[in-house]
Amino acid sequence: MQQTLFINGITCAACEYKIKHLFGNIPNVEQVEVDLATGKTDVFSSQSVDIQQFEETLKPYPKYSISKPQISEKAAETPKTWLQTYKPILLIFSYITGISAFIGLQSGNFDLMLFMRAFMAAFFLLFSFFKMLDLRGFADSYQMYDLVAKKLPIWGLIYPFVELFLGIAYLVDFQPFITNIICAVVMSVSLLGVLQSVFNKNKIRCACLGSVFNLPMSTITIIEDGLMIIMAIFMLIL
Repeated sequence: MQQTLFINGITCAACEYKIKHLFGNIPNVEQVEVDLATGKTDVFSSQSVDIQQFEETLKPYPKYSISKPQISEKAAETPKTWLQTYKPILLIFSYITGISAFIGLQSGNFDLMLFMRAFMAAFFLLFSFFKMLDLRGFADSYQMYDLVAKKLPIWGLIYPFVELFLGIAYLVDFQPFITNIICAVVMSVSLLGVLQSVFNKNKIRCACLGSVFNLPMSTITIIEDGLMIIMAIFMLIL
């Protein structure tokens, strides 16, 4: 089912993330889409959700209210396929892998270390760029699942700059040992929060690409963080 609500009080990306997070945790709700400009909120669920449940969910947040006369309900549209949902991140990984492979072949023979360094430099630089397009929006989304950001919200604002540092460090091959240690620690902490959210089946938006793309938290996020950790440890060993 698809239920359309019009919510007052949605003024920024942080509000959008908050509504998605709150409604996403209501039983039977599978997906939430929010129009930041109008407050129009489409809730997709396996069965109809009573309006009172939405109101009870928003009760601790008096800033938000539902415009009852504008509530509508209709059959849900065909959901996106797995490929349609994750197309942005798959394309990004394909581009990064292709460019890194090309760089790794510049010496004539394939240089695995050079490939991994190029891959990680491109990964962190690109992903930090997307996060910095909306720092506050990313921080609010990241706070919903990251273990450190939950207790120290400012970490969500600092994290993109840590990724930027790592990207530059891998690009110029700055202090490889220290860089790989930082990468392994930071990504391991991030992975713990992702694992907890995925295993608890929390319906949370993945913040890996900031607020640009609406990607749900999934095993794709686990693979993404895990790959960075494996590469960092591999380069430490070698």
